[in-house]
Amino acid sequence: MSIKLIITGGTFDKEYNELNGELFFRESHVKEMLALGRSRLKIAVKTLLMIDSLFMTAAHRKKILRECLASKERSLVVTHGTDTMPETARLLGPAIKNKTVILTGAMIPYKFGSSDGMFNLGSALSFSQTLPPGVYIAMNGRYFNWYNVRKNKAKGEFEEIK
Repeated sequence: MSIKLIITGGTFDKEYNELNGELFFRESHVKEMLALGRSRLKIAVKTLLMIDSLFMTAAHRKKILRECLASKERSLVVTHGTDTMPETARLLGPAIKNKTVILTGAMIPYKFGSSDGMFNLGSALSFSQTLPPGVYIAMNGRYFNWYNVRKNKAKGEFEEIK
């Protein structure tokens, strides 16, 4: 089984400029994370975008959808900024029927050292191999169906919509 890992940016891949305190993108940290986690999975990595999800447009989301639909792999993991991850999941959910797509991200950049990104990436890769076809969000060891999830900004975590 091969898994496609689609990178779109988000906090997962942000760098910190120590001179001015800004966060920015250079290149994805995913390959380093996979090596550090000693992943033995067959993974095809594709960098599609490198943007903050707050700046993601409908056109960007459609690009992610097209990539998912065109992928030959049946298991896909999409790294994504957490602020608008549910919006992207709601676009993908109705359109993807025969693949398992897991969106995941991080609340703290990987380069900070205290990031939740490694755990979330590992969970997403595991969920992509075990969940039935559909679109899900995987954060903090849990998975959520695309149509029943939101980011609770006050708590800093994802939750089911009640």
